[in-house]
Amino acid sequence: MSTLYSVGQMNQLGDALEEAGYTPDDVTKLRSSAHLGDFKKVLYGQAKIVVVKHVIDCDADPFVPAGWKVEEHKKGGQLEWDPSKVSLYLSEYQKGGRFIQGYDLRKELEGKPVLNANVLDYLLDHPELIPEEWKGKAIFFWGTVYRYSGGSLYVRCLYWGGSQWRWDYDWLVDDWFDDRPVALACK
Repeated sequence: MSTLYSVGQMNQLGDALEEAGYTPDDVTKLRSSAHLGDFKKVLYGQAKIVVVKHVIDCDADPFVPAGWKVEEHKKGGQLEWDPSKVSLYLSEYQKGGRFIQGYDLRKELEGKPVLNANVLDYLLDHPELIPEEWKGKAIFFWGTVYRYSGGSLYVRCLYWGGSQWRWDYDWLVDDWFDDRPVALACK
C-alpha cells in the first residue's frame, strides 16, 4: 500500500474515476497497463489522446464458413462503429413469450437497415467494442443470409459463450424467441 498519497487523495481519485464511468475492471487494467506513465504525459501537455475510429467495410465480401455459400448480402457502405447507433429489434411476434418463424421474420425485415455479417466478424476481432448489455442474447446479423450445401438458409449471430464472444447460427425454419434480436443501424 502506498504511503505517498493520503487516504483523502485516494478517495478523490476513486470518486473521479467513478464519475468518469470507470469500472473496477477498468481500474485493474489501468493499474496493470504498461502505458500508465503515458497518462502523466497527457496531464502535462506532452502527449495527446487520439480517439480510434473503428470503420467496418460493410461492402466487402463476408466470411463464408466451409460448405456454405452466400445467399444474400446487403451491402452497407463504410460503417463507423458506434453502439449507440445500433438498435436490437424484436418483432411483435417475439415479445411476450411468443415467437416467429425465421422465414416470416425475414419478410418482416425487408426494407429495414439490418447489419450484415461483416459487422459480426469485426466485433469478434474487437470484442472490447461489444456492449455489455448484449450478453445473454444471440444478436443476429440478417444483412447476410447463407445457404448450407444447397439446403437450408442460415443467419449468423454473435453471443457470449461464458468466457468470450463467439458466433453461431440459426436456420430460417426455426422459431425465433425474444433472446434473438436483430442488429439494426439507427439513422
